Amino acid sequence: GYAPNPNSIQQETQRLGEMGLEEGRHFSAKTPKGGGTGYVYILREGLAYAAWLSAHGEGEQKELAKSFVAHILKRAEDAGDNVYNKVLKIVEEGKKWDSLSLTDIRGAEVEVKNRKLGAEGEKYVVTVTGGGAKIEGKLLRLTITAEVNGVRGEYTITYVRRGRNNVAVAYAYASVADARRLAAVVKALTGEEPGVYQRSDGTMMIQCTRKHLEGFRRYKELAGAIEEWLEKTRR
Repeated sequence: GYAPNPNSIQQETQRLGEMGLEEGRHFSAKTPKGGGTGYVYILREGLAYAAWLSAHGEGEQKELAKSFVAHILKRAEDAGDNVYNKVLKIVEEGKKWDSLSLTDIRGAEVEVKNRKLGAEGEKYVVTVTGGGAKIEGKLLRLTITAEVNGVRGEYTITYVRRGRNNVAVAYAYASVADARRLAAVVKALTGEEPGVYQRSDGTMMIQCTRKHLEGFRRYKELAGAIEEWLEKTRR
């Protein structure tokens, strides 16, 4: 977030609107009253969207976004390496939204390190052959078809909102062998290995979080439904 001069709050919100950002969804603003201080706070979603516009937008909108992202990165740099690295990660994620196809993942070699799967350090070759996403009520279902070490399978990852903070989290259930392959697919697509837990009946539960969802947003077949679901379930 950032806090411009109190007298410029209206100007800043207008500029963000011209860029394509929406108040409440991408940023929040408070107009100063009675000598108080106002602010404009950029939400994570807003910064990532601005980064996407800076890479994939058109005309004046793209130029406004590029200038805005550069400004935010400069402020983050002034705040120290820790802040800068966090902001840079959001910017890089945003630029990659909707930029890839699932089938771009061909022959990707990944290493699964989770001990609970009994596959620590085991390597897998992943080729994604298709997939999609759909919203079912309050659920978001991602379906991925892939070959892992030559074994073809279809994997479903179901996202829900949970808890007081309305966090996005997904669960999938599988045998140990299928869980290993699914973990490899998730890592190949998002760069992040999922969490793994074993239930009392021996079934493995795969857990994906918001960081995985941001990785899935890079793919054209998934990005639209993910964005729609995030907006519909936001509170």
